[in-house]
Amino acid sequence: MKTDVEYKNKDHQSVEQVTECPECGSRRLSQDYDRGELICDECGLVIDETYIDQGPDWRSFDMKEEGDKSRAGPPMSEMMHDKGLSTNISVSDRDSYGKSIPSKNRAQIYRLRKWQRRIRVSSAKERSLVSALKEINRIASTMGLPRNIMESAARIYREAVERNLIRGRSISSVVISSLYAASRKMNLPRTLDEFADATEFKRTEIGRTYRFLSRELELQLKPTKPQLYLQRYCNELSLSGTIRKMAENILEDAEEKDLISGKGPSGLAAAAIYIASVKGGERRTQREIAEIADVTEVTVRNRYKDLVKQLDIEIDV
Repeated sequence: MKTDVEYKNKDHQSVEQVTECPECGSRRLSQDYDRGELICDECGLVIDETYIDQGPDWRSFDMKEEGDKSRAGPPMSEMMHDKGLSTNISVSDRDSYGKSIPSKNRAQIYRLRKWQRRIRVSSAKERSLVSALKEINRIASTMGLPRNIMESAARIYREAVERNLIRGRSISSVVISSLYAASRKMNLPRTLDEFADATEFKRTEIGRTYRFLSRELELQLKPTKPQLYLQRYCNELSLSGTIRKMAENILEDAEEKDLISGKGPSGLAAAAIYIASVKGGERRTQREIAEIADVTEVTVRNRYKDLVKQLDIEIDV
């Protein structure tokens, strides 16, 4: 209960100091933050229906304050079949106050817990989704893909299920294609060969399923730029940031002269790194770079020759 309330209009600007109800003159006013209303306790008049929450400061600076001030649970996650919104009955035999549940009620709690687990995944569609999300998590963990790519892949897979695009295809192939699409969408690309090496599917099958999903879901993903591979390749080759920057400049010059169109991005990135490593005094062999980029030495050599010739780069091999 408050007797002195600051009134704010729809633009959230302070207009006047409300001290009493304009209808009955009562000074017993209260705020309903759930509905955003300022109400008179005497006559029930809604004085303001756009009231702003002027509650306490909810910022937290340590784990204890975070637990004390928390007003909501964890955020929704696409990696959970119900997005984390279902009820969970704890396995501990304690109530919400931390008190031990009487032994006569434990059998009932056990039955409730058992049926809760059953109804969380009740339909065949939900069981299929649970299996797919586990597969996304497994493959992403194997390939070292971050959480944001897993979440994006889960969204793509859910949309494919909603549009009935899974029928006639294995869950695993759609999962892998969703991860490939998500990695490109989040600008952290992996090649089809890398996905093929991490799974039992061939690159042609992964590519065919990906093109199908991209067309049906209208993903509209742009071609992968070779610059996106530089950071990872240079890290695995233990090259400095100077070499990475030199390789990036080479690829930018090649892009300006339209030399990268129609060529594999990983091969172009490998060739640019080879040129930069030689010019920058941190030489790596074509074989070393080809193994990291998962391309052949012939590909590196051919792309290297094209770049040197077309960009007039002087290099001592």
